[in-house]
Amino acid sequence: MFQLARFSTARVGSKLAGSSSSRAFSRSARMLQQQQQHQTSRKPSLIKTIGKYALYSGLASVLAGTGYVSYKLYKEKNPSPQKPQSATFENGSPRKTLVILGSGWGSISLLKNLDTTLYNVVVVSPRNYFLFTPLLPSTPVGTIELKSIVEPVRSIARRAPGEVTYYEAEALDVDPTQKTVRIKSLSSAEEHAEINLNYDYLVVGVGAQPTTFGIPGVFENASFLKEIPDAQEIRVKVMNNIEKAATLSPTDPERKRLLNFVVVGGGPTGVEFAAELQDYIDQDLSKWMPALSKELKVTLVEALPNILNMFDKSLIQYAEDLFKQEKIDLKTNTMVKNVTPTVITAKCGDATEDIPYGVLVWATGNAPREVSKSLMTKMEAQDSRRGLLINDKLQLLGAEDSIWAIGDCTFYPGLFPTAQVAHQEGDYLASVLKKQYKIDQYKWQSSQNSAESSKYQAKIERLQSNIKAFKYSHQGALAYIGSEQAIADLAVGESMYQSAGSFTFLFWKSAYLAMCLSFRNRVLVALDWCKVSFFGRDSSV
Repeated sequence: MFQLARFSTARVGSKLAGSSSSRAFSRSARMLQQQQQHQTSRKPSLIKTIGKYALYSGLASVLAGTGYVSYKLYKEKNPSPQKPQSATFENGSPRKTLVILGSGWGSISLLKNLDTTLYNVVVVSPRNYFLFTPLLPSTPVGTIELKSIVEPVRSIARRAPGEVTYYEAEALDVDPTQKTVRIKSLSSAEEHAEINLNYDYLVVGVGAQPTTFGIPGVFENASFLKEIPDAQEIRVKVMNNIEKAATLSPTDPERKRLLNFVVVGGGPTGVEFAAELQDYIDQDLSKWMPALSKELKVTLVEALPNILNMFDKSLIQYAEDLFKQEKIDLKTNTMVKNVTPTVITAKCGDATEDIPYGVLVWATGNAPREVSKSLMTKMEAQDSRRGLLINDKLQLLGAEDSIWAIGDCTFYPGLFPTAQVAHQEGDYLASVLKKQYKIDQYKWQSSQNSAESSKYQAKIERLQSNIKAFKYSHQGALAYIGSEQAIADLAVGESMYQSAGSFTFLFWKSAYLAMCLSFRNRVLVALDWCKVSFFGRDSSV
């Protein structure tokens, strides 16, 4: 009996304990459920939401940018099939031959915008690439690599809709009467590989060569800054002079001469090269050769009262003040009279000064090339020594029916020898040649159907009247002046807007990237700037 009672009591206690545990478990479950519901109903903070969307937007931008860059590079590397050249069109009309001389801003702008299926296009240039000249002053000190600012002519020609023939050759002579161009091949093994090219239309865009203004010793001793070999030569001279000077005593006058770099010419090219050179000294050489870097001197010589005459006076003053801060020796109103291998003789007012130099860079003045001079002698209308005379439609005076001339090889009031002018001339001429093709088609159709010649003649006259005169639109001017600062004189509508400083330097970079001829060039130039920011400039030859 006692055992039975104890057993019953144990069962009842067990049941009571189990009931209590069950209730406690239920309470815990309900509390956990309520906590989960509270957490679910609680809204995330605004900062977390913004951060999440910013992260997603950043990732999407990176993916979109990568895709866009990949697509553009793929399109450039894999151009579409071209339409081959032929003697006639499908309707039986003759396909005319267009010869383009040169591979500078004007010629390449024309080639890029021209519908090359309308003509048998032939390009002749001794330089088998296009050079982005605004960034050339950055190359001698290694801010930009030379390969980053060149684009092969054959690559540009291959991306045209119609087949383009290219000759790596120099144009020696033009016969406007027989419509022939005599060229000399540079790639042929023969010593005198000359051939004659026949043309129906000719575009002369051979550019200009540096001029010495007849100053003795300039051609023999100075380095010019117009082409890639010039930049390579300047780099070798600068680096070699630094190493030679390092072996000499600080008191040796030869050391002082070797370390004096003189730039003649206060235009954008001369100013930008002087600024790049001073940047190299301050930002890079000062780290590796601190004592010697303090002895280097950059001198800028300009014959006019100030530098950068195409800019607003306030910007000119800003640039000159910055040069003084950078310790660039600016000599204005100073004319070079004579150059020897070691000394420049210059005149400032009535005083004459001898300037010892280690490297001399000549960045001023243009003169016609020999082929332009030869062409000028063959026509009475060409009575200027400054360049080929053209009319307001870029037609060569004396050969208006078949020859156009563009770029630095020409002279016309109001048109200056700048990349901006040549670029716009090339764009304009591409539209003119499209209309000229239609005119030629109507002339051929008129000759085939004399009964409707009056109708075709009316169309021809209407098209000819639609060919308006070339009108240059000045977009402004940019110049880098050193210490990561630039100046800009921009055309905004009918007014000009001036800007200077570090923000303008970023705009200068953006503008030049946008102006690069190909997407490949944009990527390479941007990478070069990044490399300089992270690793500095290369000091090797």
